[in-house]
Amino acid sequence: MPGVTIIIKALNEERHIDAAVTSALAAVARADGGEVILADSGSTDGTVEIAARHPITIVQLRNRAERRCGIGPQLGYQRARGAYVYILDGDMEPQALQAMAADPRLAGVGGLVEEASEASYQFRGRKRRGAEALARECEWLDMGGLYRESSLRAVGYFSNRNLHAYEEMDLGLRLRAAGWKLRRIAARSVLHHGRTEGTWGLLARRWRSRYLDGAGELLRAALGRPWFWRAAATQRHLFIALAIWLALVAGVFPWRFNHVVLYAALATLAALVLWRCVRTRHVGDALFGQVVWQVTALAMVRGFIARPRDPRAAVEYVVLKDSSAGA
Repeated sequence: MPGVTIIIKALNEERHIDAAVTSALAAVARADGGEVILADSGSTDGTVEIAARHPITIVQLRNRAERRCGIGPQLGYQRARGAYVYILDGDMEPQALQAMAADPRLAGVGGLVEEASEASYQFRGRKRRGAEALARECEWLDMGGLYRESSLRAVGYFSNRNLHAYEEMDLGLRLRAAGWKLRRIAARSVLHHGRTEGTWGLLARRWRSRYLDGAGELLRAALGRPWFWRAAATQRHLFIALAIWLALVAGVFPWRFNHVVLYAALATLAALVLWRCVRTRHVGDALFGQVVWQVTALAMVRGFIARPRDPRAAVEYVVLKDSSAGA
């Protein structure tokens, strides 16, 4: 049994896949053995061909209509043989292994993440917040991490195949509810380059791809579970946005207090824009931030009412290369 399984999820990443695989292979070598699995969601560029030059296993999603953020990690996990499972690539495995060896209740360890992109409002906000750049105990590990396989088995599955986003948050909430701990250590693991399209283009693409549905899908998956209210708390800004939508709609109906409701909704919008303007010192980002809230609130409803599949159901895939068979 390999010590560490590194899973790289990919879709049309021909520019970065060679560096990612090279880094992952170096990491398993430092960890005294392991395996690298590329979980491809149906790339149409040279991603698979470039990755196949390396001694790794490559599996590809059979049904491309099932593409979403949560399905890649689960696809790779189905083939994983390691006692530890690492999603993404990086250089923090030795320290992470030491941390988990010292604490048997530690389910996952992540490194520090540096956001490099400032191409859009979304990535500028992530860089400004810098939540993934602090070494500390945490509730979930955005941007990947090293996980104890026994903890994943204990909570039923690695990544919820139904989620278009928030797959790391969902996993963290499940692990924490089961009594496990997560930690981010002071070792750089990811330099995130983000998307290159601008603010409006990224929002439009995320709406079309249903990435924005992730909040609703997260809440649907947590419904009736002990972590539901914590999941709901992470999306409280979207509930505010939904309330504004309802107030705006109610404000146009011809009843006695319609003008009060409408003015209250508009005043709330103005206050939120002003608050964000003070925080970001960027008028454009403050205005666009409210656009993102309102659009994502609608997508949250769309995601919540979507009928999910059993997250424990096997993901159908095709094996393009099997390193364990010497292919």
